[in-house]
Amino acid sequence: MKTYGRNAVLELLKTDKTIEKILLERGAQGTLGKIFAEARQKGVRVQFAERAALDRECPEGRHQGVVAFTSEFRYALLHELCGGDESLIVLCDGIEDVHNLGSVIRVAECAGADGVVIPNAKGASVTAAVVRISAGAAEHIKVAKVSSVNYAIDELKKLGYWVYALEAGGESIYDNRLTGKIALVVGGEDSGVKRLTREKCDKVLSLPLFGKVNSLNASVALGIAAYEVVRARLGK
Repeated sequence: MKTYGRNAVLELLKTDKTIEKILLERGAQGTLGKIFAEARQKGVRVQFAERAALDRECPEGRHQGVVAFTSEFRYALLHELCGGDESLIVLCDGIEDVHNLGSVIRVAECAGADGVVIPNAKGASVTAAVVRISAGAAEHIKVAKVSSVNYAIDELKKLGYWVYALEAGGESIYDNRLTGKIALVVGGEDSGVKRLTREKCDKVLSLPLFGKVNSLNASVALGIAAYEVVRARLGK
């Protein structure tokens, strides 16, 4: 798997993952120089190349002068995500756009979530683009791939999680105190949280909208909800 982009590779170097090599644009300066120094300190092989060589490895041209090569992304098992009495897990119900998935992972990691769940089918997987868009957050949070989101909901409920769908038409999120074991379900770009999935959830929570646009991006909605969980944990 390729990880590219300066922030993403710097975050990768902070982990224990095996990095086979790092390809750096010749004449590295600034952040690229920092990447080179940290890679050498960890004993990671660094190879310098012309920009054209990096362009071939990253056709979309967003490598920012660095590409790291690692083994394929390792997905966690669902039970590996489950934390203690104050746990937060994010479930993605049909998020197909890699930009949205990367942003969701970044929000989840920043909010201290124990992990993110994605389905095997009808959803984006963790790719090099997702890692880059997450600003390297995908290197620091567990991601589980399951047969279906509804299966994950059933399993999490058995473990004492309260599962909330973030969708229009529910109770105001501000009327609920999100404490304990919490699982937040965010929906896809067009369909939102699916009806059968909503029915499996303990509650549907909504954010008040006062403008003319009738919905929020999945990662934005998650960010607001996840930090309501943080606020409740802090006793605010």
